[in-house]
Formats: sequence, structure tokens, C-alpha cells
Amino acid sequence: MIDWQHCCTKNWNGSGPDVTDEKNIDGDLNEAASPQVLAGTGILRATVLGTAAFVLLGLAASIFQGALTGAYVALSLFEFFVGMIVFVLAFFRAIDRSRTEAIGIGGLFFASGSAPKRVQVILMVSLTVQVVVSIIVASLHLYTGLAFGVLAPMWALGFTGLWVAAYGTFPEREPELSRTGRRDEARRLHKQSAPKKPADDAE
Repeated sequence: MIDWQHCCTKNWNGSGPDVTDEKNIDGDLNEAASPQVLAGTGILRATVLGTAAFVLLGLAASIFQGALTGAYVALSLFEFFVGMIVFVLAFFRAIDRSRTEAIGIGGLFFASGSAPKRVQVILMVSLTVQVVVSIIVASLHLYTGLAFGVLAPMWALGFTGLWVAAYGTFPEREPELSRTGRRDEARRLHKQSAPKKPADDAE
């Protein structure tokens, strides 16, 4: 006979497989399949929002001009000065990290090899869009206030450096030789480069 009481007790006590276990398995699978959260989302969001505002106002100002010209100039100067401040902060942060890591300009301000591909695309597209839009708007209205737009790409450049300086990855810097080590290395290289005397001369 089948011991129904034993089976039911086993399931109710949780020692056997039940619906709860299936839910837990599904939850683990969903958690593992969830996309990895990007670091520095605030910096990325600021970069994209600043770029979008600049592009929309720039296109509107190039079409209607008038009062929008002043707003476009103000936004361009604002993004330039804020970008300069952020640029300096990123530079000093990179200097601090450069004591133990090998940091290059391309990796710092263009996220080349120092940031995930998705992050690099976001930052570089923002920078490229700002540069292209500023040049187009300025070229359509030469000798007007709209030319100030060429200063705005400092926004995306500065925030790119800030993200990389805070969250980017760089190879470790090789330890520098001490004064004695450098002297020994110089002697070794000198001995290797010195011409060897022929065997006849030695006799």
C-alpha cells in the first residue's frame, strides 16, 4: 500500500520537490539572465541629457533664431564651463590613479580600451553628435552668436574623462627601478652593446 501520509508529510515539510523549489529555480535563472548594471549611470545620464538638450536647442535656434539664439549661447557656455570643471576633476583623479596604473590620453578621454563597449558607444556618440551639430549650426550662421556652440562638446569630453577616471580599467604600472637598479641596468646594457675584441687581439 502507498503511504499517503508519509508522502504528504514529506511535501509539506519541504524535504521534497514542490512548487516553491521551482519558483526559486526560476528566480535564480531570471537573476542570472538579467543584464549587468552599468557603473556610473549618473554620469552617463548627464552626458546624454546634456547632448540631447544641446542638439534640440541648436536645431531650433538655427531655424528660428531670434530669442532662441540667446538660449543656445547660454547653454553652450554653460556646458563649456561645466565640462571644463569636470575635465579638470577627471584629470586630477587620473593623476592619482596613474601612480599604480598605466593611463593614456586615448583611454582616459576617449574610453579606448578602458571602458565596456556599451559605455564607450554612449560616450563617444554623445561627443560626436555634439561636435557635428555645433559645426553644422555654426556653419549655417557664420558671424553670429550661434558660433559659440563649438564650445559645448567640452561637456561630453569632460564627462567621458570623469567616467573613465572613476570606473575605467587600466593595466597595472610596472614598478620603477631604484637608483641602484637603474645603474645596474645601464651597466648591463653597456656591456651588451660594447664590441667584443677578436680572439687574436686577446692573444
